[in-house]
Amino acid sequence: MATPEVQSILRQLGSTSDSTQTINEIISSSNAETINPNLKATIDTILGESISIVIARPLLSTFVDSLSRIPPTEVKISAGEYAIEQLRSRVVSFEEQDAQLREILADAFTAEESYIDAAKVLQGIQLDSSQRKIGDDVKVRMWMRICRLYLEVDDTTSAEAYLNRAKNLLYKIEDKELHLVFQLSQARILDARCRFLDASQAYHQVSLSTALDEEDRQQSLSKAITCAVLAGAGPSRSKLLAKLFKDENATELREFGILEKMFLDRLISPTEVKQFADQLAPHQLARTSDGSTVVAKAMIEHNLLGASRLYSNIGVAELGRLIGLDAEKAEEYAARMLEQGRLDGYIDQIDGVVFFRGGDSGSSVSGEKSTDVAAAASRKSAPNLRKWDASVQGLTEEVERVASLLQAQYPVLVEATRVH
Repeated sequence: MATPEVQSILRQLGSTSDSTQTINEIISSSNAETINPNLKATIDTILGESISIVIARPLLSTFVDSLSRIPPTEVKISAGEYAIEQLRSRVVSFEEQDAQLREILADAFTAEESYIDAAKVLQGIQLDSSQRKIGDDVKVRMWMRICRLYLEVDDTTSAEAYLNRAKNLLYKIEDKELHLVFQLSQARILDARCRFLDASQAYHQVSLSTALDEEDRQQSLSKAITCAVLAGAGPSRSKLLAKLFKDENATELREFGILEKMFLDRLISPTEVKQFADQLAPHQLARTSDGSTVVAKAMIEHNLLGASRLYSNIGVAELGRLIGLDAEKAEEYAARMLEQGRLDGYIDQIDGVVFFRGGDSGSSVSGEKSTDVAAAASRKSAPNLRKWDASVQGLTEEVERVASLLQAQYPVLVEATRVH
């Protein structure tokens, strides 16, 4: 119940011309124990039958403005929830004030990290109203705010629903920052849904935006690399890895080491896999249908692809030892990748040998399945010679690159050891 002093002030609320001073006087005369009942009594008075709607609207606007300046969030939450509840049956007459109250309440919930409560409060704002004109940019901004609140608690289903609403009007919006928020939210949803290839592309697109500061761009690029590593091995991922590897900012990130090995199709050790897994989010460690984790599956597929660069053929048991699986599992992974066109070759199940075709199966997989083992086994030597020439060329280019780096960083040492 309001204090006697406040009750006396409230009796004159409808008749006084300076409503701002009156409401400020109510707040200033309240202490921590009395402010909540005093604010609730103010709401009851403003919405009471003794004050007409014409006078109540500006009074409520003044109350909302005063409430937004009160520091304690618990007071905002308590008074805001009470005000919204009292307005529920009369919201048509006070749509503007109701929307302002909900935004104040959402800010207070967000400060308390009650993201679900904040999202639900904002959902109650009438955006398709005949009482007030609401621009498309306001609608999209509100939907994206609700989307991001749901993402804070990993509720991707609700977040995607509001992302799709915003998507339908985004083409009308010129605000680049809003477009960026949309792209980042879309990337986070794709990431949470384990659609890592699409998520990586979205994160990389965000990292190229000049509207972001350097730290945020680096963080987006880091997430792009992580998602690319977790994506299934194949031509699409190979192209994406090449794009990320060529990004000059990637070398400064801790994920660059594993990105480099992925791009160059080098085998990745269990220790490196563990170090990478330790920095992943919980959903990125989820288990797949075969019982393995997402990161374990990605690494097995990558190492299998790497093995196809090292060997023309390899026994199933030896392949299993190389990628850390038993022979049956190794054959199962190889068969799946061959069937999906992500690996080029065939399996001789009688002899227990996996045959790989060519040296670029990961980046230019034909996707054709072969059943003619005899024809495949009798391949001519010309392709092998071309493969050898390409390997030698790659080795010499790598040696030249290392020599150039040494010359740049240690010119004195290079000059002293130069053979004349």
